[in-house]
Amino acid sequence: MSGVQQLTVPEHDAGQRLDRWFRRTFPHIPHGRVEKLLRTGQLRVDGKRAKGNLRIEAGQVVRVPPLPDPSEVKAVADSRAVDALMDMALFENEDLLAINKPAGLAVQGGTKTRHHIDGMLPEGFRLVHRLDRDTSGVLLIAKSARAAKWAGKAFASRRAEKIYWGVTNGVPRPLSGEIKGYMAKGRLDNRFGNIHEGKEVMEAVRHGADGAKHARTLYEVVQTAGAKAGFVAMMPLTGRTHQLRLHMQILGAPLAGDPRYMTDRPLPGGVDKRLHLHARSLTIPTPDSSLTFTAPLPEHMEKAFDLFGFEPKAEVDWDGIRS
Repeated sequence: MSGVQQLTVPEHDAGQRLDRWFRRTFPHIPHGRVEKLLRTGQLRVDGKRAKGNLRIEAGQVVRVPPLPDPSEVKAVADSRAVDALMDMALFENEDLLAINKPAGLAVQGGTKTRHHIDGMLPEGFRLVHRLDRDTSGVLLIAKSARAAKWAGKAFASRRAEKIYWGVTNGVPRPLSGEIKGYMAKGRLDNRFGNIHEGKEVMEAVRHGADGAKHARTLYEVVQTAGAKAGFVAMMPLTGRTHQLRLHMQILGAPLAGDPRYMTDRPLPGGVDKRLHLHARSLTIPTPDSSLTFTAPLPEHMEKAFDLFGFEPKAEVDWDGIRS
């Protein structure tokens, strides 16, 4: 913990808001803590209380109360992140941690993404694969470089078996089979009044098109609710971005609540406007044998299963579909 500091505002900082200047000077102090220091009068300018929007002037003296060291703040933040991560745990051993990632939580950071799984990992832990932000389910994390190497190879060689469950808006046709083809990055148009027009999506393209990558998915419609919805089990044989989402759209029944891969068919009443895609299970070979992890459905998909009378189980002959 530091002592009280009296900091003189330098010429090059003149004109800045007090709260923004403070956060740049002490970036390890959370925004809420800064607001409290101002509200309680512990943070002062020339001996007087000040508001966060005060424009500071060169030569003014800012009183800064005792503050925790950056290492102390980071230790608390790290501890909370690890606790939150372990609340999602499905399995843990000396090599691996499998979690049930909730829908809406990003796996990695980006321009506007500060809270994500990668930022919650303890030192030395590594992501083995990825899930879309809005996809829930099994996510595998390696606890060492050695484990990350052999687990990563299992994914790269396609020996890791991933099973996804989805609820579709409409029913895919045919009811079972393999869908394959080439896909590449494109831009979302406004055919269905989509508010995300112009956002990046994947689209089906011909072989040889710029950025084209081959994608293969095995799937089976496990149950249907008339023509309104289907419970679909999917096994991706490749790992392309938005692969399952695009493939269900191509089959005429996009995943319910998908904001980017849509249809002109209205969403059935009572279904949440959230992506209904869940990484149900993952089986990975290990140096000794193999491990299988299974994640329970998220709340919005449980609601859809109840609404349509779907049974949350699926026995699929993947080898039969593959052949």
